[in-house]
Amino acid sequence: MRAVAVTSARREIGIVDRPVPEPGHGEVLLSTIEVGICGTDREIAAFEYGTPPAGEHSLVIGHESLAEVVEVGSGVDGLRLGDLVVAMVRRPCDRPECRPCAAGRQDFCSTGAYRERGIKELHGFMAERFADEPRFLQRVPPELRESAVLVEPLTIAEKAVAEVWEIQRRLPWIDDEAPHERRGEGLRAVVLGAGPVGLLAAMVLREAGFGVTVCARQPPPNPKAAVAEAIGAEYRSLGDTPMTEVARRLGRIDFVYEAVGAAEPAFEMVGQLGANGIFAFTGVPGRRAPVEFDAEGMMRNLVLRNQVVFGSVNAPAAAYAAGIDDLARFRRTWPGAVESLITARHSLEAAPALLRERPPGIKHAVVMT
Repeated sequence: MRAVAVTSARREIGIVDRPVPEPGHGEVLLSTIEVGICGTDREIAAFEYGTPPAGEHSLVIGHESLAEVVEVGSGVDGLRLGDLVVAMVRRPCDRPECRPCAAGRQDFCSTGAYRERGIKELHGFMAERFADEPRFLQRVPPELRESAVLVEPLTIAEKAVAEVWEIQRRLPWIDDEAPHERRGEGLRAVVLGAGPVGLLAAMVLREAGFGVTVCARQPPPNPKAAVAEAIGAEYRSLGDTPMTEVARRLGRIDFVYEAVGAAEPAFEMVGQLGANGIFAFTGVPGRRAPVEFDAEGMMRNLVLRNQVVFGSVNAPAAAYAAGIDDLARFRRTWPGAVESLITARHSLEAAPALLRERPPGIKHAVVMT
């Protein structure tokens, strides 16, 4: 079968031939339908990181998947032929001292010995077939087939926003039992970055009732601004409006969702956070030069304004389930907005070039079958 693999030692990326995996006991064989491409994939393709499985020289790339069950191994319950699924990325470590992984929360792995499909020590999904365990798969309804490749990036926002509600239970006037669509009523959120992760986060926040401003570099009109406006969010170009001015116009920022993966604008936005506010980092910056920021001012605000800053990585099974539910909800609430996030679909043969380049648009996907 064909797959797209990165060989860092030779600085190569290309289509390789690999054996079709056979599902073992408790596994299913899946036919990959499509795989989304994100910044992480491009950084691995640029040989910045990415670790192949033990004893191998190449890593099959890709972690945003949609696949179909084509064979069910022995001992499998809950999945059948023809089911559509998305696969979880992070897998638990086997260290006995790691309580998070033992509890099924490998997103909080405390040892660093976790593995990730298409990123760290496990092959990814940009292959025509792969085998996996049902506990790492989430069934997708057929009506989401055209957009389900967005579930994995959506889970990043699902987990981060769920953590925000957990933290804000500290504030007695926040009604965490309010109806879903009213929980964020009267609150103001800023999403920093207008890539797929940022725009999906904006959808999660808008659906929860937040007033949302999306801040990005590119001036409008552009496809990203069009999506933001379609869901009732404000779009601001940071090239036209400095962050200090955005904050002044908003009056108070209760939550910042960082999805830009760049330290300088992120830490500049931390300084604009309001009293009792929360800042969630979800981007991982590349290995660039250090940036300067007002550390004393940040520390002062964190203490005197009761602010919280946290990082959120990957996602548990509950975030995948929530992402699938929300994706269906978004399609009903904003017809066409979700689908417009996928700029283009490409053949497997085009994948190596797509990974080396950064074509215009929002999200690009590789069709495998």
